[in-house]
Amino acid sequence: MKVKSLEELKKIREESMDKVNLREHGEINEDKIEILVGMATCGISSGARETLNEFVEEIKKEKLNNVKVIPVGCIGYCHSEPTVQVNISGEKPVLYGNVKGKRVHEIIEKHIKGGKPVENLILHVDFERA
Repeated sequence: MKVKSLEELKKIREESMDKVNLREHGEINEDKIEILVGMATCGISSGARETLNEFVEEIKKEKLNNVKVIPVGCIGYCHSEPTVQVNISGEKPVLYGNVKGKRVHEIIEKHIKGGKPVENLILHVDFERA
């Protein structure tokens, strides 16, 4: 991509910083939702980078200011990469497997916005959050 002006460069920087801020900080409030995307080697090779970027884009498009997207290391379920864990305040974490493409939109619509986990994508794991 060729940048033709200082204004164009500033616009690119602003758009990029919006994405970085969404990933790193989210918005501070009581209803914060965290989306953890497994970004270890197995996750990345299975498409986790694209999954993370799709979550960031979808959240930005939907203007969901209480959602924070966090790249993490190994979640421990290599057979189901890309893996995503959704943490909603006051609820048990939900772990999703094989999260690619339209599944990102489905998780945003049904779980994040609608409050109901997407049952057919859940990896059933019994764990408590520290």
